[in-house]
Amino acid sequence: MTQALTKQVTFDEFIAWYPENPQRRYELHDGVIVEMPPPVGDHEQVVGFLVCKLVLEYSRLDLPYFIPKTAFVKPTKSESAYSPDVLLLNSPNLVNEPLWKKESTVSSALSVPLVIEVVSTNWRDDYHKKLADYEEMGIPEYWIADYAALGGRKFIGNPKQPTFSVYHLVEDEYQVSQFRGSERIVSPLFPDLNLTADQIFRVASRN
Repeated sequence: MTQALTKQVTFDEFIAWYPENPQRRYELHDGVIVEMPPPVGDHEQVVGFLVCKLVLEYSRLDLPYFIPKTAFVKPTKSESAYSPDVLLLNSPNLVNEPLWKKESTVSSALSVPLVIEVVSTNWRDDYHKKLADYEEMGIPEYWIADYAALGGRKFIGNPKQPTFSVYHLVEDEYQVSQFRGSERIVSPLFPDLNLTADQIFRVASRN
């Protein structure tokens, strides 16, 4: 992870600065523009697999959700803006998002049923900063797919092993359930989802 600009900027300045056709992804972390690591093939395969499974499930349930190609999640209490690997949006609430039409940005938990990050080299952001901000925003679920076991041992165990973490909000705090191997992933948001950690992580090892 490398810094694109080191000076402090506001969210509005970040949006004005953001390249029109970026070759890289950028996020704003407490006023600092951060260039995100370029994705590798395994990472993108896991992202694509999860998107496919989610689309099938919310379509089956006839829920008013969609997954944008590019959008920002902006915590209301900080000059930050995140571009998740997978962002599930609740279409009916977007009329209440003042930044949606022009800046593809959401700030209300009512607009965001689920955020997913697929862990890469900047794993500390996923397990520390983003987790804390999503929790404070009140986003109901946050999934972390750590297919390469990159996270710290206090998050994925010792010895490290590929881990799928489901953080769900209970009385304004995240409670975590973790899944490995053939364990079926349990999601309060999608209770009938028939998916195991192995099925997700296997797509990163097919080549």
